[in-house]
Amino acid sequence: MSIWNYVVTAHKPTNVTHSCVGNFTGAQELNLIIAKCTRIEIHLLTPQGLQPMLDVPIYGRISTLELFKPQGEAQDFLFILTERYKFCVLQWDAEAGELVTRAMGDVSDRIGRPTDNGQIGIIDPDCRLIGLHLYDGLFKVIPIDSKGQLKEAFNIRLEELQVLDIKFLYGCSKPTIAVLFQDNRDARHVKTYEVLLKEKDFADGPWVQNNLDNGAGLLIPVPLPLGGVIIIGEQTIVYYNGFVFKAISIQPAITRAYGRVDADGSRYLLSDLTGMLHLLVITHEKDRVTGLKVERLGETSAASTISYLDNAVVYVGSSYGDSQLIKLNLQPDSKGSYVEVLESFVNLGPIVDFCVVDLERQGQGQVVTCSGAFKDGTLRIVRNGIELPGIKGMWSLRASSKDVYDTFLVVTFISETRILAINAEDELEETEIEGFDSDAQTLFCQNVLHDQLIQVTASSLRLVDAISRRQLNEWRAPPGLSINVAAASSSQVLLATGGGHLVYIEIGQRELIEVKHVKLEYEISCLDINPVGEDPDRSYLAVVGMWTDITARIFSLPNLELLTKHSLGGEIIPRSVLFCTFEGIPYLLCALGDGHLFNFILDVNTGQLSDRKKVSLGTQPITLRTFRSKNATHVFAASDRPTVIYSSNRKLLYSNVNLKEVNYMCPFNSASFPDSLAIGKEGELTIGTIDDIQKLHIRTVPLNEHARRIAHQEATRTFAICSAKYIPTVEDMETHFVRLLDDQTFENIASFQLDAYENGCSIISCSFTDDNNVYYCVGTGYAIPEESEPNKGRILVFLVEDGKLQLVAEKETKGAVYNLNAFNGKLLAAINHKIHLYKWTLRDDGTRELQSECGHHGHILALFVQSRGDFIVMGDLMKSISLLIYKPEEGAIEECARDYNANWMSAVEILDDDIYLGAENSFNLFTVRKNSDAATDEERSKLEVVGEYHLGEFVNRFRHGSLVMRLPDSETSQIPTVIFGTVNGVIGVIASLPQEQYMFLHKLQQNLVKVIKGVGGLSHEQWRSFSNERKTVDAKNFLDGDLIESFLDLSRSRMEEISTAMSVPVEELCKRVEELTRLH
Repeated sequence: MSIWNYVVTAHKPTNVTHSCVGNFTGAQELNLIIAKCTRIEIHLLTPQGLQPMLDVPIYGRISTLELFKPQGEAQDFLFILTERYKFCVLQWDAEAGELVTRAMGDVSDRIGRPTDNGQIGIIDPDCRLIGLHLYDGLFKVIPIDSKGQLKEAFNIRLEELQVLDIKFLYGCSKPTIAVLFQDNRDARHVKTYEVLLKEKDFADGPWVQNNLDNGAGLLIPVPLPLGGVIIIGEQTIVYYNGFVFKAISIQPAITRAYGRVDADGSRYLLSDLTGMLHLLVITHEKDRVTGLKVERLGETSAASTISYLDNAVVYVGSSYGDSQLIKLNLQPDSKGSYVEVLESFVNLGPIVDFCVVDLERQGQGQVVTCSGAFKDGTLRIVRNGIELPGIKGMWSLRASSKDVYDTFLVVTFISETRILAINAEDELEETEIEGFDSDAQTLFCQNVLHDQLIQVTASSLRLVDAISRRQLNEWRAPPGLSINVAAASSSQVLLATGGGHLVYIEIGQRELIEVKHVKLEYEISCLDINPVGEDPDRSYLAVVGMWTDITARIFSLPNLELLTKHSLGGEIIPRSVLFCTFEGIPYLLCALGDGHLFNFILDVNTGQLSDRKKVSLGTQPITLRTFRSKNATHVFAASDRPTVIYSSNRKLLYSNVNLKEVNYMCPFNSASFPDSLAIGKEGELTIGTIDDIQKLHIRTVPLNEHARRIAHQEATRTFAICSAKYIPTVEDMETHFVRLLDDQTFENIASFQLDAYENGCSIISCSFTDDNNVYYCVGTGYAIPEESEPNKGRILVFLVEDGKLQLVAEKETKGAVYNLNAFNGKLLAAINHKIHLYKWTLRDDGTRELQSECGHHGHILALFVQSRGDFIVMGDLMKSISLLIYKPEEGAIEECARDYNANWMSAVEILDDDIYLGAENSFNLFTVRKNSDAATDEERSKLEVVGEYHLGEFVNRFRHGSLVMRLPDSETSQIPTVIFGTVNGVIGVIASLPQEQYMFLHKLQQNLVKVIKGVGGLSHEQWRSFSNERKTVDAKNFLDGDLIESFLDLSRSRMEEISTAMSVPVEELCKRVEELTRLH
């Protein structure tokens, strides 16, 4: 690995932080706008459901997302504020179909203490001003004039320091805010202020309400005619408008999100931490409030945002589970719930831990994450490739040439052929084509000219009328010979019999004409005559794969003259050949019996082959078939590692299909299953659609508890997780477990319950010196409520026997075991502020125990540890990264060097012997380098910071590994990668590049920044600059892969602009960026 790193997102953020509803893209169009921390999505509400219109990155972490409609405007504007104090106002340009920036700016102050409770951004209901609470004791005002223009911002002193919420009230002649705050005695009150725009000051507002519920945390302003505000507490809900005071008590709950149902504000949806949805109703007579009522509706994901759309349909955005589109029914279901989930949107966040495994043993990494929190905790299996979802459940045939859709699916077996068709219930049922021989194995069949079908069996070629389904004609194989392979176009058939005979037959109306017959010197293993020229019904070339001399030969049609003979080399025969056209370029694909595939560019006029390339797709014989998907031709290579071959920017790409072995495949485009594929595997037939080519696929294993740590054990084919089950009572007790799961089915096969207050903090699978067993080691800590930090923990050593967890040893520790590492046949543990090394010793009675060998002190909290050889890299709670070394002769661990910056670490990883990667809590990445060659001890004791970058994501874990199969001939196969998982559900890849490639891409990035402008005028350079409380510096030695890969989405003219600036042809740029996309 190197100091030049490329950071790219493999899976975008899915944690929904904000949402709002309004008329953004048009005066008559209702939009749902969703923020996922660093991205916004705009959806249009249609009778068919939510239709995505736009998904764009924002160069910042969104803290406020609000729609507002200034007077005289037909559609809403969108106000966005980021955590780094940048704001913008966006408008939709319907003609161009893009976002336009109406205003932008920076609202940071030179002095001021950022608020503890997060930023608050609110807009006056009459659009007179935007109010921001960003620093303690200050309220910032951005006035809006009558034309909707933003004016210069100013600050007003705010007496209340511990502000919990601020909202604008409705129906006030002067803009008025209600402030919910806590005083220094921890009592909570609400105070109102009028904002005087001319005087740039506050005046006392109409009312004050003191001494509220101690858990009061949320204000809901109520629109006219009722006005006033609702104050949501943990045990009470209060309505107050200065005259009328109404309160009701509720079951103890922490309300996290609310959504207004009616425009008059008489009904609200409330969601608490456990995902329980309630309806709050303000009962009133005309405009006089008479009381409050709360009704329980049912359970959803724990909501971070609620947007009522229309017709009882609600969007529930979640940070802890999958976001949902729900319908509120008038009648409860059998379980008493009024909530019906219409659609779920996958959320991987927060990824607390993950591991990279190759479960299918296909040489391709899969990431298994601990995702979600509380009751929404899940394991997610994320892999790259194409999913083929099975529908209840080879050649496809149309009933006539005029039909758009296929009717029949012909499936053949060793001694019979079955014909399936789709019935009215969308099920496959068996049917018959009278003219077909159903008691023989079909070698080939197809629709041909004049509404006819052909069927090739070992003994004959049959011509059948597609309408009456009766046989019209038959060509029989010569006596003593049987047909082995066949191929056809709409008007021609080429078949080969034993003994190397090649027969060319033309199809007429009701007749088969044998035109040419040649005998070759060896047996024929495969052939193809798929038309690749101008005429879609007729081929002028044939390709034949040979036994014995292992060649691919190209013949002209109709006279079967040999044009080209190409030796494939080696001992393995070609099993499948195919002519096909990708992006207008004709190719010959030739697959061998050992899983290798050759591709050549074909000259249609001369039959010559050029540009030979070879890739390995598997280990078993491959069969090739074309199919159409999203208006492009792709090729399906069926084998033990099924692959889709497709072309992008004139380059062939290979994408895995998420199925184990596939033996046969054919396209099956029927009315019920448009654009589908029929897949034949051992003993089963599946019909499926091909998803978007090359993307990540996610499988969910619901746990209903919070998985916090995960490890995989190859030897026992299991996962072990540390999890917490929440029992919602007054004390909110948690019970913690170590659970054992089967790594194929993900079933829970064994559990071990930890003690009261004992949390699982770390888990690894490891083995020890002089012991052949593989163990799971679990580190725990006791979180006793009265203690500020754990004073006690345990290391538990488990052996998996007969699917059970056997506890074989335990060691008590003086603190929480935050990290465990296998270390040269021993166990390295990070316990509170110390690092300990334990050896595995044999007692006299034959049992084993962990015995402390040595340790190292001097840390604040040693949270993250990685090791390589005798070196130990440690990430501290506050003291950045230090490098330790274990000296076996002295039996001691010593510090060699450290980074003297004060970084609060969230994850560390070793890139190579000298370079270490860290993530810290201000959402930055950095790399440090060991200076072994420095002249002085002082320099050697410092880890030099060599790379800095603002990721904008909180990283919980790094792991070495790759999400994609590395094709041996690709440039990227040599590039080492690290995968990371974040709180927002991002899975990203960090790749270490050679210097030459880094410099080239750095230049490309600089040019792209000039061409691709950030949404809302936000600066890419500022966004990626390393920034924490102490300093802000430009990014160095890290590249933004998301920006670089967006080059492929540019229009041709923009690509050419960049190509000119770099003096590199567009094709070359595309090729180099494409190579990078294969890293994920």
